[in-house]
Amino acid sequence: MSDAAMIAGVGRDQTALIRESYMTLVRKRRMYGGLTLAIFALLMVSGFMTANDRSAGSFADGWRQMLDFPADVLSEAWEKRGNLPGLLVEFFPALIETINIAAVSTLVGALIGLVLSLLSTRGLARWPRLIPLFRRFMDILRAVPEIVIALVLIFILGGGPVPAMIAISLHTAGALGKLYSEVAENADLKPIEGLASTGAGWTQRMWIGVLPQVAPNFLSYTLLRFEINIRASAILGFVGAGGLGFELRNAMSWGPGRFDSAAAIFILLFGTIVFFDQISSRYRNKLTEGQ
Repeated sequence: MSDAAMIAGVGRDQTALIRESYMTLVRKRRMYGGLTLAIFALLMVSGFMTANDRSAGSFADGWRQMLDFPADVLSEAWEKRGNLPGLLVEFFPALIETINIAAVSTLVGALIGLVLSLLSTRGLARWPRLIPLFRRFMDILRAVPEIVIALVLIFILGGGPVPAMIAISLHTAGALGKLYSEVAENADLKPIEGLASTGAGWTQRMWIGVLPQVAPNFLSYTLLRFEINIRASAILGFVGAGGLGFELRNAMSWGPGRFDSAAAIFILLFGTIVFFDQISSRYRNKLTEGQ
């Protein structure tokens, strides 16, 4: 009985020691979490104060006017609501141009991203020593905003949809390349090893051994990126890249008297984004979850 009591006592001591170590770890994590949150809050407050000081007007004085422009657009659009059907038809070609920019940019960017992802994935790369180089290249493509690339290209090529397409394609290649690479890292290497034993080349191993495994996830990410590119192509229109954004900039720059046109463009853009969001969400669920 004495041995049993001694063993029980040792067990209780070990349990208490484990509990104390666990609580110490929890307290450290809470402390680090609290410090991180405090630093984040401090940076947010200081950043807001700096931006408020450097802006043309004070946010505290101007926030009440935030709804003035939407109210003017809605009121004028309601007064001229009879013109909306004709305006929707008038701006529909610009909508098609915006969708075309997004579609071509997504296709080109996805193809470039596919190649970059396979060249930068451990276990799949054709030149393993160049993996860091390809990954840094994708980082650069993601880091530079589309609007910056578009502004440079517009200065070189002039206005139009081509600069927007190139800008969105480059950014899409960097973003999808990163996502594709993360998916490809989880691919089963046994089919690749089997193909290599038969003398298959790198392209054949990727085409037959890897792509069938990762195709559903690749298509899912591509559809999601297509939604994002529709918004991006509309935004780039503000810098002269064509499409709905260009028409919206002209309507808004004109001011009162053209707000009905701005409302029609907003309706077209909002409806298009909702439509493609629903379509892509449905097919992404089928691809990834079989629903």
